[in-house]
Amino acid sequence: MKKSRILITCAKGITPFLKEEVLQLGFPVLSETIAGIATEGTIDDTLRLNLHLRTGHRVLFLIKEFVARDAEALYLSLSDIPWEDYIAEDGYVCVTSSVDNPTIRDSRYANVKSKDAIVDRIHKKYGQRPDSGPDKNRAVVNLYWKNENCSVYFDTSGEPLSKRGYRKLPVTAPMQETLAAAVIMATGWNRSSHFINPMCGSGTLAIEAALTGLNRAPGLFRNNYGFMHLKGFDESLWDELRTKAKKEAKKALTCRIIATDISKEAVEAAKKNAATAGVEHLIEFDVCDYAETTVPEGKGIVILNPEYGERMGTLKELEYVYKGIGDFFKQKCRGYTGYIFTGNPGLTKKVGLRAKRRTQFFNGAIECRLLEYELYEGSRKK
Repeated sequence: MKKSRILITCAKGITPFLKEEVLQLGFPVLSETIAGIATEGTIDDTLRLNLHLRTGHRVLFLIKEFVARDAEALYLSLSDIPWEDYIAEDGYVCVTSSVDNPTIRDSRYANVKSKDAIVDRIHKKYGQRPDSGPDKNRAVVNLYWKNENCSVYFDTSGEPLSKRGYRKLPVTAPMQETLAAAVIMATGWNRSSHFINPMCGSGTLAIEAALTGLNRAPGLFRNNYGFMHLKGFDESLWDELRTKAKKEAKKALTCRIIATDISKEAVEAAKKNAATAGVEHLIEFDVCDYAETTVPEGKGIVILNPEYGERMGTLKELEYVYKGIGDFFKQKCRGYTGYIFTGNPGLTKKVGLRAKRRTQFFNGAIECRLLEYELYEGSRKK
């Protein structure tokens, strides 16, 4: 398949970090939005993107663009695409869509018309129809239809890339892996100084830090992607890319990664998740209050993702917690850079420290901030 546009989606606010990753992988950035970037490449290039991207959500490969006024026009245009070249007659296809067309009241109708066009075309060629349904574990076709403009993509990721495959035991209100990776990039952590993560929950930040520190490709854990179910999938290329990625990964870290939580259940879950990711031996886990977390001599970052009142906790209780974080920063973390990730900036007023920098993120629909604090003597507000 020739070069085409590749759309890589991400959560709102992550685009700058996704752009950085795409450029580092040697791909051009043609355009960017609040929730993704466009690049270009071949279908084989999507294998490398799926394997290496830490902050991307889905990798979509453009098949065709056309104009369609209504569902019948959509069906006819989709019927012109040689689907038999991409999807096996005894295979499976899932169709997803984002539709904003005045003739369509329910996007599910567009899904059905799209699915019909695909399987009818294949049936006409081979006398057999592929199965279809909502399962994204095989071939996935994505339709973007705004007014009369249609873009049709293969979703080469299938399941979103945030589903790394190592988080077997989530705890309450876990941070998505792609968001955690972007937050770590935002801190500017140099991978050689210490990484301290009190209130670690299910361990996502610490695990992503370990994977980043090792330069281990995040896609190595998964054994299923959408591109694997397209005709012409180059399995030998995929094996070659995986082998190369494994060789490029480091065996050990030069820093300490420490993750603590007051909940024994959370720490046990974090340990099991880290073991699944193959990094349990690189993370020092402990069950303790955040204020009792070991902070080694030297430099590094201390990052906390405390509750912020949207899904858990009460504001009065949380005000006390945020004040305590400020005390912990001042008393135990001198020489480090402190970070608080929160969806309630008002609570950070209780920290009693002046933030040097604020970076906007979104945790689902919740607008969040990553606040940075330089921790040195005299940083406490008078």
